[in-house]
This record gives sequence, C-alpha cells and structure tokens, in this order.
Amino acid sequence: MKADLDEHTSKLRHHAGNVADARIAGFFETEPDRLQRTTLSAAGIHLDLSKNLLALPTLDALAEMADAAGVAAATNAMFSGALINHTEQRAALHTALRNPDTPGDESPSPKAREVGDVRQRMALLVDHILTGQRRGYSGETFTDVVNIGIGGSHLGPQLACDALRYEGQAGLTAHFLANVDGGEFERIVHRLNPATTLFVVASKSFATVETRLNARSAKTWLAQWRAEPAAIAHHFIAVTANVDKAEQFGIASENIFPIWDWVGGRYSMWSAIGVPIALCRGMDVFRDLLAGAHAMDKHFLSSPMRANLPVMMAMCGIWNTNFLGAESYAVIPYDDRLRYLPDYLQQLEMESNGKSVSIGNAGLTHHSAPVTWGGLGTNAQHAFFQLLHQGTRLIPIDFIVALQHPCAPRQHHDMLVANCIAQAEGLMNGSNSALENAPSIDPHRQTPGNRPSSFISVDSLDAHTLGALIAMYEHKTFVQSLVWDINAFDQWGVELGKHLANSILDEFAGAPPTRPHDPSTAALLERYLSLNSRTE
Repeated sequence: MKADLDEHTSKLRHHAGNVADARIAGFFETEPDRLQRTTLSAAGIHLDLSKNLLALPTLDALAEMADAAGVAAATNAMFSGALINHTEQRAALHTALRNPDTPGDESPSPKAREVGDVRQRMALLVDHILTGQRRGYSGETFTDVVNIGIGGSHLGPQLACDALRYEGQAGLTAHFLANVDGGEFERIVHRLNPATTLFVVASKSFATVETRLNARSAKTWLAQWRAEPAAIAHHFIAVTANVDKAEQFGIASENIFPIWDWVGGRYSMWSAIGVPIALCRGMDVFRDLLAGAHAMDKHFLSSPMRANLPVMMAMCGIWNTNFLGAESYAVIPYDDRLRYLPDYLQQLEMESNGKSVSIGNAGLTHHSAPVTWGGLGTNAQHAFFQLLHQGTRLIPIDFIVALQHPCAPRQHHDMLVANCIAQAEGLMNGSNSALENAPSIDPHRQTPGNRPSSFISVDSLDAHTLGALIAMYEHKTFVQSLVWDINAFDQWGVELGKHLANSILDEFAGAPPTRPHDPSTAALLERYLSLNSRTE
C-alpha cells in the first residue's frame, strides 16, 4: 500500500483479526441496518455487499482508506486528461469517448470535437451498410462482419455483441478472429461468403503480429474470390492510430477510423473499436451503451467514497485480497448473454493491475491484483462450485444476474435466478441453514459456509446497464491501482513474450539464434523443426 496509508493499513489489520472467528450471518443479527448500509445503486446497477466477511465499521474504514489514497483527486485528474499513465506519458481518457453528443454546444473541446467527428463518420458507415446503400464489391448486401483484433480490440466488442443479442435491430452477424491459431481462422471463414463479408482490422499500432497475420490471411482468402485492389479496399475497414500502415495494407483512407494514444486497448470498446457492435445491433444501441457507461462515470466522479459504487466494490476487493488473504476471485454471471464477461474482466483487471513495481519504481511489499476467473451459472455449479463450497481456499465471488429476461420462458428464468440467489445464501450459511433438521451429518457432507460474495443485479440487461456494468468494473480497477500504488494503464509485462517469439520465428526461418537457449527450449525448437522441415 502507499506509505501514507500505513495508519489505515494497521487499523484494517486489526479489523481482520476481529473477524477471524466471526460469521457473516451473525453480522445481520448484530447490525440491524446492515443490508441498507451495504447496498448501493447507480446507473441501473444494484450492488449488495452484505454477504462479505466484514462488519460495518470495516466498510467505513475502507472508505476512509480510499479517501486517504487520493481517489477523488486522481479521478478528477483522469477525467481532465492529466498524464496519469506516467510510464508512457499518456492520458487515460477513455471516459471522454462516452460523453453524449452535444449538438447545441457551439464550442466543444478539441478532443470532444474529434470524438464527435469519428462517431458521426461511424454512424454514417453503419447506416449505409445496414440500409444496403453500401454493398460488397460485387453488389451484394453485406451479411457478416469479421473483427480481426486481439486483447482489448477483441474482448470488448465480442462481449457487447453477444450480450446485446436482443437489442435494437438485427444487423450483420459478427465473428471474432483473435487467436493466431490457423484453426480459428479456418473455423470462422469456412462458412462465410466473401462477397458478403466485411472485415474490421482493429489494431492501435497496426503492428500487432497476431492481428497482422490474421489480416493478411483474410486478404488472401478474399483475393481467391476477387484479387482486384478495389475489392480489398471495399471489404476492409481499419481502426488504428497508424493510418499509413493501414493504407499500405490496401485499406481505403475513407474506411480508416482513428484511435488516439490516450485510449488504452482494454478501454477501447467505446471508440470506433466498437464498430462491430454498431454493425451488429445498430448505432442507437451503441449510443445507449455509451450512455450507460457515462451515467456510471458521473456517479463515480461525483459521489462520496462511502456511497460510491465502484469505490466500495474496489475496497471490498482490497479487503479480501490484502487483509483476508484471498489469492483469486470468481465472477459468475447467471446470464448466457454475459458468458464472455469473465474473459473480459481477466484482461481488464490482471493486465491493468498485475504489477509488482510501484509508481515510484520500488518493489511492492503487498499483493496487487488477485487472479480473476469465472464461468457461467448454472454450468459452474456442476464444475468448480464444489471447490467454492468445500475447498480449502478463500475465494470471494461476484454473482451477476438480470432479474428480468426478454425471451426466456418464466420457468427457465425462475430456476436460473433461484439458483443464483441460493448459491450466495449457501456459500454464506453453509450446511447449518440447509440441513436444520439434520443436526448430525457426516463431515464429508458438511459445508462450512462463511464464504464471501457480492451480489450484482440489474432489473434487465440492456445496452445502458451493460455499459454501466463495464464502466463500474473499469473504475473499480482504477481505484484498486491507486491503493496498491501502481499504474493501471501500462502493460510492459506483455512485451517480453512478443520479443522472444519474434526471435524464435527468425530461427524458424533459418536465421542463427540471437541468444543461447536453455536445454528444454532448444529441444522443443529442434523437435518442432524436425517435424516441420522446410523444403523451399
């Protein structure tokens, strides 16, 4: 933790000692107003923290720690465009992407004008494609869009397109090509018609090796149908900060949408990186997604610590990780539309806060991000919930559910929501509440309970609440980085593997090694090359 948080850290360690023998259920008896004081709502999101292993004074102390960590000042700095990504000397101004259009504003800021101009271009493109004004090179209407990107250029649009399947209009069918594995490429394109397929190459640098290889393969696949440069230009869109490279690839300048250096990859779905969302469900749905995120932004920016939903969610995570010793936490959405949310949050949280060096370049003396993982309820109940109930590790859980569903039959939704609520109750209470009439049961059937969870619910899952939900997790991640004294907006740890892979690729092509390999690595390289010997 930050050095100036020592007093708060010491106080919270004392609190942790006090709950060593406490039961979560017991807090409801000793704290009559517990539920009221542990629930927060904002932008259509309802958060219930009452089933966490902490007393109300602990929650107050955590809010005080957030205040002492300078969360309010840092939040203002982020929203104002300060260079808070200090290792890259960049702003982290993704919140500016979801400011609403303000046509009556005669003097918008330069950034707002740029964002508005790109959004307008994006809206025009989407309208022309969905109305058939813009067609494929041979005159056929586009039916499919393949997003070629990886990391933040892939996970956010994939999550949103799937989650918003019942929203807006039925547009193009979206496919997502991320992995460099050729099997994924084949799986996606083998059923597509090149005459009706549009590709979106999403890469900030237009140099990400996986994305470039997949884009070249898509270009080759399309050329088997039409080899003319005009066909390539007509069937490709790029979202990038490197316009020159996109043009060199063959993409027409009018089909290139900019992204700015103040937009990090894992915070980029709100930019033109989100064009597949609009092509899939319509521009109005995309605007609603932005509006939901903006509503959460306003709440985060203006609410006091103790009433601030992202702040208190973050601090509850700090409590579980740094004071109760949890090494991971599970995200369990009880909604098939959120099946990609755990994957999205893995990148958001672990790439942002998986750091061991402080802002001051000192080694951390405390843990930072826990391992984020999860799965879809009720499937997860028949997979890893055994460990959650009876395992030896403390694993906090985020349960997420929509209380209404636009299409699911009532009996299905009743069972889904009942299971979600029951799992949270059972993890807290254990066997005692479920088996009150069986006071003596075998140890192997006993579940100890006292397993903490947070319960996140929305009345209905739509574009607005999805935007708010994602923004909530973004701000939670930022708040935790402030307490842990790390930079949430760089990812230098990703670079080493890229560098090593490039040098090994050179060796595959016949270049001499640039460094000695350990015996294991050398043996793997030799085995691969012997099985894939080149004859050209």
